Amino acid sequence: MEQPTWTKTIGRVAFINCDPLFHNISKEWNILSAPPSWLTGHVLRKDCILAPIPAADYAKHSDELYLLPEIGIGSQGEVGSVLLFGAVPLSSMKTIALPSDSATSVALLKHLISEKGLSMNYIPTGPDYDSMMALADGALLIGDRALEAAKEFPEMVQMDLGLAWMNQESLPMIFGVFVARKDTPVELLKRAHQALLDNLEMFEHTPQKRDDVIQWSMRKSDLSHERLDQYYGEVFNRLNQHHLDGLFAFLSKACKLPHEPLFAW
Repeated sequence: MEQPTWTKTIGRVAFINCDPLFHNISKEWNILSAPPSWLTGHVLRKDCILAPIPAADYAKHSDELYLLPEIGIGSQGEVGSVLLFGAVPLSSMKTIALPSDSATSVALLKHLISEKGLSMNYIPTGPDYDSMMALADGALLIGDRALEAAKEFPEMVQMDLGLAWMNQESLPMIFGVFVARKDTPVELLKRAHQALLDNLEMFEHTPQKRDDVIQWSMRKSDLSHERLDQYYGEVFNRLNQHHLDGLFAFLSKACKLPHEPLFAW
């Protein structure tokens, strides 16, 4: 039987929330950039050996995927880039437009609204602020689009989902998890994982590296150095056990995962 071949490609979300992991990564690795929900399919098809995907997508495909330790996309309270916009408060909304690019944020919003005992109609659509607000009372946006809409329309932000989860559960919210197929060669996977960790270590401990990442992010967004410096305090990529407690609570309560998540090692 022909042995499967494995690419030396790492998937990355097409948002700035993983820039500390990917800035100037070793040229040993190719990078495939795509929206979070697309990366799930890329990993399953072996287009990349690992990638950050929506935590809700891991729950859906947990029979095929392992979680990778130590890294993810999370917030301890305000996340700044997963926001519900609206001209009226959430309690007055009847319809919310939902984006197509992140299953986690959609699952989290529906869970939070259900816990509040509110009735809501949801309208799936493309992630564009103007068209979403024309369709519904509220609009859920994530990533760079949420950051930029909040800068332009700060009075329209009705809920930061990371903060809402923290207030409800007293736990951090992990929006994205790094995953790999369960049949991925472990040694290759560990090398790719270590390349990301090396970058993160430099970002955390080297002021010049942090500034380089912020400058890189500025070139890809309309956000100021000050706002991005703040953002990389709201969003983090290194996970500890407390963060994992938040992840496991989300997977169980919002995604109804019936078993413990499994890590690659």
